[in-house]
Amino acid sequence: MLLIPLPLHSERHKHRGFNHAALLAEVCSTKIDVPMNENILIRHRSTIAQVELHPRERYQNVAGAFACSSSAKNVLNGRKILIIDDVSTTGATLDACATPLFEAGAIEVWGLVLARPLIW
Repeated sequence: MLLIPLPLHSERHKHRGFNHAALLAEVCSTKIDVPMNENILIRHRSTIAQVELHPRERYQNVAGAFACSSSAKNVLNGRKILIIDDVSTTGATLDACATPLFEAGAIEVWGLVLARPLIW
């Protein structure tokens, strides 16, 4: 098992100064003694904030926004992956992250989120 925090685009990370998902993943990694790697999955395309988007638009917004680093195949081949994020509404972002992870050899990809809205 490997924990991977949901990556921010470099511009958003620079603006915010931290990645909230990486902070959550660090705590989870320590508590359950499972390694974390925040360099495998990258957000290579900036996306608009999902908060105002219809579910269909959310999937379109994040489609193709994520990729794996060049070293991913060596790390992911045959591994189970747990993506860590703060909130999931439709699951669009987690789905968009799973695609390149599977393409790089992951055998299972799961998402763990801190919160999910009760009503959408």
